[in-house]
Amino acid sequence: MNTEAAIQARRAVKHYDPAHRMTDEEINKLLSLAMLSPTAFNIQNWRYVVVSDSELRKKIRAEAWDQAQVTDTSLFIVLCADLQAWEKEPARYWRNAPREVLDFMVPAIDAYYRGKPQVQRDEAMRSCGIAAQTLMLAAKSMGYDSCPMDGFDFDKVAELIQLPDDHVIAMFVAIGKGTKEAWPRPGQLAMEEVVIQNRFPGK
Repeated sequence: MNTEAAIQARRAVKHYDPAHRMTDEEINKLLSLAMLSPTAFNIQNWRYVVVSDSELRKKIRAEAWDQAQVTDTSLFIVLCADLQAWEKEPARYWRNAPREVLDFMVPAIDAYYRGKPQVQRDEAMRSCGIAAQTLMLAAKSMGYDSCPMDGFDFDKVAELIQLPDDHVIAMFVAIGKGTKEAWPRPGQLAMEEVVIQNRFPGK
């Protein structure tokens, strides 16, 4: 399936075959593709918590409005980010670059993020949003359905997965074999409403 077809076919599917199992090879392929998602300064701040423990999934489902995707999908990921990734050995993000590039980028990373917690959080959410879409499109190209999810108690899920204090949860991504098609697209806005040429109209 090409990229355009995957984009058009991807939907937030809610019903899955709980008996289906993805192979380790399939899971590793999906995660490897997700890890190619872009991040600012190449800090790779996403963290993919793959929840395979069925009892833990049940506990998470209880904190997620009893949404069945949590327990019924073949692959369930709590997509998180390390808010402090920018200062954790930042030279490793540029270790294969020419020396002059590394010497420029490492202090630039520090200058951009240090003392700016809102920027750190915003960057985390941008990175995770891009990674989530990569996961879902890659899954579709492999014949799987997916569902991006919130609608859960972030604090309680953080406790359940033992989230470090300097990390944040962005969303869930559930992937598996859908058993029921998504509803027809319920109300797509017109391009004229969402695409602005050059600038918004003056006040």
